Amino acid sequence: MDATVEKFTSKDLVTDQEIRWCPGCGDYSIVKQVQTVMPDLGIPRENIVFVSGIGCSSRFPYYMETYGMHSIHGRATAIASGLKAARPELSVWIVTGDGDSLSIGGNHTIHLLRRNFNVNILLFNNQIYGLTKGQYSPTSEEGKVTKSTPMGSIDHPFNPIALCMGADATFVARTMDRDPKHQQAILRRANDHKGASFVEIYQNCNVFNDGAFEVFTEKSSKKNETLFMESGKPLIFGDNNDKGIKLDGFNPVVVDLTATGASANDMWIHDEHDRVKAGILSRFFDNPSKPDHLPRPFGVFYEESRGCYEDGMTRQIEEAKAKKAADLDALLRGKEIWTIN
Repeated sequence: MDATVEKFTSKDLVTDQEIRWCPGCGDYSIVKQVQTVMPDLGIPRENIVFVSGIGCSSRFPYYMETYGMHSIHGRATAIASGLKAARPELSVWIVTGDGDSLSIGGNHTIHLLRRNFNVNILLFNNQIYGLTKGQYSPTSEEGKVTKSTPMGSIDHPFNPIALCMGADATFVARTMDRDPKHQQAILRRANDHKGASFVEIYQNCNVFNDGAFEVFTEKSSKKNETLFMESGKPLIFGDNNDKGIKLDGFNPVVVDLTATGASANDMWIHDEHDRVKAGILSRFFDNPSKPDHLPRPFGVFYEESRGCYEDGMTRQIEEAKAKKAADLDALLRGKEIWTIN
């Protein structure tokens, strides 16, 4: 931590507001991990801002003793973009849910990612509308029976990671509410990235969609159903790290290391700077009930360095200031002029 930054602890980030999430909600874990990580980032507390939209997740700013705003449904990304443009020195965090950011706010999400503002997006994905009491969301699986789909959803669900890859996001990662250490590591990586970081967090809604991610979080199944990626290391998983992923052309296949005698180093080595392979990993989105399904990846899928929107905007403003004699009317008119008789 910068010695000039006044030190604070996780307790200093706890507000006097009563937390109004349902007992057992996965959001409790997420706010705890964020409060744990923040003091170690070297950012003055007065420079930290949380902006949220509408939904259960969007109560988040009330529970962080920092600056923040509970904003408009689906438009937290737009408000945060304006804030970052005006105050680029701030550490801006967007807290949103699968309905808030992928339904009414879908367009705003993809455009923030392509513009690459230096902000952090935390998407709490519980595959349901929790605040409005249990309707299906853009990430709910096909056939999902809810109050709004009593015969089962016929919608094909969004794959948030693949969506972000398609929007040319510069940092894409996934973690889960029930793995605090992994969640903390990903939050730190997101903060360290210069550009728009997108972190999907699997979050259990124990009232309206309990157990949606149980196969990835329970000890009895977690090792065989999850693939924890680390750049430069082979993609291996299983109870005894006895399974690996190999590419057959562009098709990923599961290899039994014990049965084949293959080495872990013969497997696919993860490179988080490889966009093509990150795209393939984003499609490890099989239904876990299929016997030949692939494990679900967690960790950093992709990272690249690209110029941030607010930096480009600042450069243009400085260039304009340098041209003091510039005629604003002429600049706005451009080079094409029509004379009407």
